Amino acid sequence: MHEDNTKQERVRIQGVQTLSHDWYLLQKTTFDYLRRDGQWQTQTRETYDRGDGATILLYNKARRTVILIRQFRFPTYREGHDGFLIEAAAGLLEQASAEQRIRAEVEEETGYAVGEVHKVFEAFMSPGSVTERLHFFVAEYDPASRIGDGGGLAHEGEDIEVLELPLAQALRMVADGRICDGKTIMLLQHAQLHLMPRKRGLQILVAGPYRSGTGDDPILMARNVAAMQAVCLPLYAAGHMPVLGEWLALPMLALAGSTQVGDSVYDALFHAHGERLLSHCDAVLRIGGASQGADRMVAVAQELGLPVYCSLDEIAQA
Repeated sequence: MHEDNTKQERVRIQGVQTLSHDWYLLQKTTFDYLRRDGQWQTQTRETYDRGDGATILLYNKARRTVILIRQFRFPTYREGHDGFLIEAAAGLLEQASAEQRIRAEVEEETGYAVGEVHKVFEAFMSPGSVTERLHFFVAEYDPASRIGDGGGLAHEGEDIEVLELPLAQALRMVADGRICDGKTIMLLQHAQLHLMPRKRGLQILVAGPYRSGTGDDPILMARNVAAMQAVCLPLYAAGHMPVLGEWLALPMLALAGSTQVGDSVYDALFHAHGERLLSHCDAVLRIGGASQGADRMVAVAQELGLPVYCSLDEIAQA
């Protein structure tokens, strides 16, 4: 049992009893634990030691697909579940390095020979009773990477079905419960966030003069709104979602009782509404001339870490 200085200060092992050493090692340990209040407390825990393991998600970025496996897991054969799990390939280290083991395991189980593998994190999967620390890997694959049928090793009781699924379908299967294996859910979510993020346009706030230079003339203010709206269709055609603060703020001001530009309700809500809208946007497009209000939106966007563009040419196609 590994003990560092911190554990030696907080934990005193009193006795270890082996309960079973058949498939793996089940032990009962009695120890004294130093609580934060300075009191020692005697506790007893059972731990199951099966060694550490590794798991890997194979993904194809161009096709947005992943390789998973389906196999029978007896511990999950219980009321409400048939015992068959859809998983990422995995295996115990058995004295090998995590990278060595996962390369061999993924070929045995899926039939794919992988090139470069990337470790993304490691985690204790059931720290209440199991000692295992799992190493998580990802690797790209293509159809030419498959050099065998996979299926696992029959003499080890493995009977594995290899599945190639679109990532979107796999995530739906997580949502509806067809995929309920913890390590696999973690890897699929990692893929969604970091390997194959969903391509989408930006919600862009168009900020420009509204009252500035108009003397509150409704016709001139309408022209300013029209100037901001003129860039909306090109943004939309590029795959983005344009939005003007005026589109949302002016109806809200009317509901709140504002009767004219510059009254107390207007002053209290107009720019505050734009700032709240910014928290739901991905970027700002600043157009037109001088405007304290538009500059305020730019400053708030910069505080939020949002990109600020000054022309349509700076904004890439979604």
